[in-house]
Amino acid sequence: MSAPAANCPNCGAPVTFRWSSAAQTTCEFCHSILVRTDVNLERVGQVSDLPPDASPIQIGTEGIYQNKAFVVIGRIIYHYEQGFWNEWHLVFNDSTNGWLSDAQLEYDLSTQTQAPPRLPLADEIQRGNPFQFNGKTYLATSLTRARYKGVQGELPFQYFDKTIVLFADLRTPNGDFATIDYSEDPPLLFEGRAVEFDDLHFKNLRLFEGWS
Repeated sequence: MSAPAANCPNCGAPVTFRWSSAAQTTCEFCHSILVRTDVNLERVGQVSDLPPDASPIQIGTEGIYQNKAFVVIGRIIYHYEQGFWNEWHLVFNDSTNGWLSDAQLEYDLSTQTQAPPRLPLADEIQRGNPFQFNGKTYLATSLTRARYKGVQGELPFQYFDKTIVLFADLRTPNGDFATIDYSEDPPLLFEGRAVEFDDLHFKNLRLFEGWS
């Protein structure tokens, strides 16, 4: 079955979607941000120059997690007080999707899950607070305010004009991981696990000097 395709409304270049549920993508030629409605594309902005990236992961990188193959099809880049980090958008071979957080050589892989009836508000959560989600008890380990820096590739939602966003990271002693994303109201919940780079069996990585 062929992938959905259209033409960039700005430059006319072909735009092909790796994932049929993508709501937004970027044109590889003119860097327009394109929002998808069925097979029609609307230009809503343009990607600014992306910051230098020390990650070997790139659009098109493939890997395996919990015996499911995936491919990287997009990313959101955030700027925070310690630099930048990537949120890589993954699509698995069963057409589900997830996120790989890539910050300072630490990796967490998560998927959006059903949030409880009430997540803590942004002014209620503090480091060290315990919270229970879906039968697990997490401790809040960090609160990060980050500024949206740019997007690339395919995303499951429209994301191109965010400003400062609060993220609350939570962990269990055995490596379970969760993030509360306060960019939406109500906030979003993502759950997963901390992972090691080598455990994801990557291929099609970006090669550059200093990386081995």
